[in-house]
Parts: sequence; C-alpha cells; structure tokens
Amino acid sequence: MRTGVANLPLHSGKAPRWLFSRMTQLAGTVTEMIVAEYGPDKMLERLADPRWFQAFGCVLGFDWHSSGVTTTTCGAIKEGIKGREAELGFFVAGGKGGVSRKTPEEIVHYCGTSVEGVLPEPLVNASKLSAKVDNTALQDGYQLYHHCFFFTRSAAWSVVQQGMNETNQYARRYHWHSPRLSSFVNEPHSGIASQSRSDQVLNMVAHESEASRRALVEVVKQTPVQIKKELRSLERLDMPSRHWIAPEDLSPRGLDKVLIETYDRQPASFEQLLAIRGVGPKTLRALVMVAEIAYGARPSWKDPAVYSFAHGGKDGIPYPVDRPLYDETVSILKKAIGASRMGQSDKLTAIRRLASFWPDV
Repeated sequence: MRTGVANLPLHSGKAPRWLFSRMTQLAGTVTEMIVAEYGPDKMLERLADPRWFQAFGCVLGFDWHSSGVTTTTCGAIKEGIKGREAELGFFVAGGKGGVSRKTPEEIVHYCGTSVEGVLPEPLVNASKLSAKVDNTALQDGYQLYHHCFFFTRSAAWSVVQQGMNETNQYARRYHWHSPRLSSFVNEPHSGIASQSRSDQVLNMVAHESEASRRALVEVVKQTPVQIKKELRSLERLDMPSRHWIAPEDLSPRGLDKVLIETYDRQPASFEQLLAIRGVGPKTLRALVMVAEIAYGARPSWKDPAVYSFAHGGKDGIPYPVDRPLYDETVSILKKAIGASRMGQSDKLTAIRRLASFWPDV
C-alpha cells in the first residue's frame, strides 16, 4: 500500500443548514447500515480509503472538489450518530479547528463510559502521533486544521485529517487505518489519491528516509553544544538547491531548549523523538541537515501524493441538490434498517444486491 493523500481546492463558507441537516441524517443512516451489515470495523476501513470517502461526501451532496467535503462529511457522521455511539460500537472524536484539540478528552470520555476494557492512552497516543507525523515528519506545506479520530471497541482506529496551504489555496487530506499500520513513521498512510504535487517536500516517513531517521536518533544523543557546533558550520555553507531548508531554519527559535530536552530523553527511535514536545518542523529540518552532513544519511524529498454524485452538489455542480430525492433516500434507508431490526431483512438485502451492478464501486 503506497503512501498518499487527497488534494482539494480551498473553499470558503459552510454547508447551508437545510443541506447539513439532511447530510447528518443520511450519514448517520449509512453508517448504521454498514455497521449492521459488516460491523463497525468495516466503517473504519471505508473511511480510511480516500476514494470511498470522497464518493461518500458526494453522495451526501457536498461539492466534489471542495476542501469542505472533508470537514463536513466528518461532522455529519459525528452528528448523525450522536447519542448512539455505544449502540453502534463506533465512536468519533475531534473535528475542525478548536474541536480537534478536544480529541484526547473525547477519547477518554468514551473509554470511561461506553468502551469497556479499552485503555484510552494508546488511542490518545495514536491521535497525537498521527497529527505530529502529518504536521512535522511530512513537511509538504500544509498546516493541519482538522483532525477526526474514529475508533471501535476492538481498539482499531482510523484518522481523517486535513491541512491547509494558503500559498496554493489547496487543502490536503490524510487517511490512516490502524489494521494496515506497521509503523507510525514508515509509509503509514492508507490513502493514494491526489492531483497536486510539490518538489519541496521533506518526507521523513518515506521508506527511503529510513537511514536518515536512524541518523537523527544518533544526532540528538549528542550534547546540545556538539549539535550547535555542527549547525554553525552549516551556516557557512551554500545550501543545496534540492533542499527545502532556508538558512534561518538552522537556528530556529527555542532550539536550545529542545536540544536539552532531546538529550535528556535519549530517544531510542525516530517515533520517540517525534513525540517529544517542542520537536516541530523547523527543529526537525535543522537536525536533518546535521544528520546528512555527519552520517551521510539523505532523507526523501519526494512528495508522497499520487494522483459520483447521487443527489447533486451544494454549488449546483453537476446540478443543484434534489431535496425531495434526498429526503426519499433517507426515508428508504431508515425503513430498511427498521425492517431489518424486526427480522425482515429483504429490503436491506435488495439494497445490498444493487452493488452487484457496479462491481468496481
């Protein structure tokens, strides 16, 4: 599974109330259907697929090419199953902006009230580390502003998070899926879809960066004085054009304090180094340069990105949202689920049978 992401143009505004209210109903109903049919872990798997996620957002009626499809779809799922998380065994934490910072406490809340036998700490760590990777270890120019963490009683999880690039006016979405994850810092993403690539990407989670990751761990075990000496020597060199590093990155603000922290911690792995508070993008870039000069370990500078409407779209593309059709879809699905609960599964079976007409979807 190749590492990848999805890129979307930044759009301003928000979903109108009449549309979002329908989105929450349909998102909640579809989630309930998938959970009833395949179990909650299957919903995690679907959300981790950027193509399925994009198609789901289109089914809900949002703009196919808008950055808002990420935040609105995640918000619709969270709102659509609100109050039924324990019944479904499917939980959603986080969201956009300030809500994303509440992810850890929401995870702890669910684990304390609805998820017996699951410790919150590993889930909280997964949430924090996935965000740290996409904001620091993968430096592609996108600042995270949305983080949504989905998990089940099996302690499996998926992450859908999005960053903003104000220069090119694009947003980039990142997908994670714990069952496919062998390492947080080596090709960790589950997605593979994008249309915009950059030649200025420091990708420390690429397979090709393995030697650089090991070298960084050795670098931070040196005393801060030794590292600062190396950085001063680098300031007198011409920076190679292939590096996305400016001279000011070699002495970022607060570097001394961070170096003391990393030296005291003596991290045993790049994952542990990345988790240390204060190790941000500029600090990492400075350490990468030292590691390359001292150990000859070059990191990857390649962008990891590689590059359906059911009810219409918010902006009228390819056509305006058909409200009566939307309401009818929600009604049909809710009736099918209700009948299934009473042992009458013929309607749900008929809906499932429709998939056989489009085997590639």
